[in-house]
Amino acid sequence: MLTKTIFYHDTDCGGVVYYGNYLKFFEEARTLYMQERGYSVPDLMKRGLYFVVARQETEYKYPVRYADVITIDTQIAEVSDIKIVFENTIKNQDGRLCTKGKTTLVCVNAQGMPSPMGASVKQAMAPTPR
Repeated sequence: MLTKTIFYHDTDCGGVVYYGNYLKFFEEARTLYMQERGYSVPDLMKRGLYFVVARQETEYKYPVRYADVITIDTQIAEVSDIKIVFENTIKNQDGRLCTKGKTTLVCVNAQGMPSPMGASVKQAMAPTPR
């Protein structure tokens, strides 16, 4: 779980988080999730494994505002030889659900072609019990 304070640069002119910034928040949470399971992005790249976003779904339920403290929870919903589906929820400091996201990553090689991630990565990224 990632905890983050919302700064002025995260918001639009109304003091609400700019909608595109949620993708950055999801990315940060995914990166930490993978690191906690022993796989950093640079290490995966050295192994010739690159994860690219193939699909993104975002549902905005309640505004996040300047100075809010949010928590981003990351879970894996699905994993296959070449795909990982992450689910994120963002809650504010009051515990209110603000945003839900679902991101599908596909593993590709250096030429951008789909490539198996390997058994060890797949096992480390197995869906989390809920």
